[in-house]
Amino acid sequence: MATEFNFINKVVLITGSSGGLGSVLAREFAKRGANLVITGRRQDAVDKVVSECSSLSPNGAEHFSHLADVTKKEDLKCLVDSAIQKFGRLDVLVNNAGGGAFGSIYDEKLQDQLNSMMNLNLNSVVALTQLAVPHLEKVKGAIVNISSILGQRPNQYFMPYCVAKAAVDMFSKSIAIELGPKGVRVNCVSPTAIRTNFQQASGAGEALEGVLKHLEETIPLRRIATVEDVTNAVLFLASDKSSFITGSNIVVDGGNSLI
Repeated sequence: MATEFNFINKVVLITGSSGGLGSVLAREFAKRGANLVITGRRQDAVDKVVSECSSLSPNGAEHFSHLADVTKKEDLKCLVDSAIQKFGRLDVLVNNAGGGAFGSIYDEKLQDQLNSMMNLNLNSVVALTQLAVPHLEKVKGAIVNISSILGQRPNQYFMPYCVAKAAVDMFSKSIAIELGPKGVRVNCVSPTAIRTNFQQASGAGEALEGVLKHLEETIPLRRIATVEDVTNAVLFLASDKSSFITGSNIVVDGGNSLI
């Protein structure tokens, strides 16, 4: 068993865990003994991750699947209710689901793009967090929100996404103050570009390799972030090893934001 972080007997809910970064996170938590709530929009993808997590668990932990569209409040309520009915508790919430889109001030549909990005990346996080907080308070749990370096560093091509992630950052800091006295910690992880299916979904797949090559040549550490770089930060913030850290944002970008 991976022993640097221990999640035995803890219940971890990860949104967007049927693929990409979310599925890797699920597998890493499974290796450390967590009971998992795996969620996404495709049953086959969710079932695949559940099966993988079950094979990785060192302690026979339970892994529960539930389909949900994070932009639908009724889906989120059903998700939390089902998780509590199954496990009776919730220790860690990882708000991972999200997506990007191109947008320009000259686009006629800019307002629609902004609304879409806010619904997916911010409003879903707010809604699910509200539903989860009463349960997290009971166990003095942790929330980890997956943000982006683009929430801190503007990008003219991904402007709607930048706006939404900046809002996630401030939401996280604000509720960290409010939930601190209840023993609930709230933190963010902000990665730079990593190779997942996110870029394909955002429409950036065609130009991705050129972007990544440029980053490799300019980032101070001279490499692209790996999924493991991000998952290590999430595991730390979700674990008792970070028990005195809240309202923080771990930037996983190899120094990219410094230049």
